[in-house]
Amino acid sequence: MNATLEQLYDRLLGAYGPQHWWPGETPFEVMVGAVLVQNTSWQNVRKAIDNLRRLDLMEPHALYAVPQEELEELIRPAGYFRVKARRLRNLLGLVVDRYHGSLEAMFQTSLPELRQQLLEVNGVGPETADSILLYAGGMPTFVVDTYTHRVLARHGWIGFDADYYELKDHFEGGLPQDARLMNEFHALLVRVGKEQCRKRPVCRGCPLAELLPPGGPLEPES
Repeated sequence: MNATLEQLYDRLLGAYGPQHWWPGETPFEVMVGAVLVQNTSWQNVRKAIDNLRRLDLMEPHALYAVPQEELEELIRPAGYFRVKARRLRNLLGLVVDRYHGSLEAMFQTSLPELRQQLLEVNGVGPETADSILLYAGGMPTFVVDTYTHRVLARHGWIGFDADYYELKDHFEGGLPQDARLMNEFHALLVRVGKEQCRKRPVCRGCPLAELLPPGGPLEPES
């Protein structure tokens, strides 16, 4: 593992311990949640998933058979419910039409090929695709989000203008191809991002404070 990344990981793991991520009881639930969590909190997603569970819809064929308007009402707690219903149905179309509803068959596809298939689904971007691959499929791909970018940029390890793929390459180039490690690392970055590396940083007590450049956290030029 890259020395800086190893230092970062060890400090976060030592401070917070294992995170047991992602929230979701089955791979299919994780996949549905990856779409519903866009621009909202998991608390709101949980309410939508509870609605689907109550009606025994947490299965690809069953959920895909739900009419659009009915699905919109069921996932309303997750917000942007019309857009998300369309995106979810697009994703379900891939699972049902190409893989006959079998997530097992889907995740036997090679990572590059399946990632490309996911990105071709309208409404599935890189973060959602990587979340599905890593957390539902157990495939070694690194998930990048706002917290990841903020933590690394403030420490000067990557530029504030770095895009998704620059960050992804930074991690994947410095880590073993180990899905469990990538899972834990991303979860730890989310934890420190929520608790310390907020929009206004709270560096006091942060396990990464000693790794900051002289003068404290960097910020983008205004």
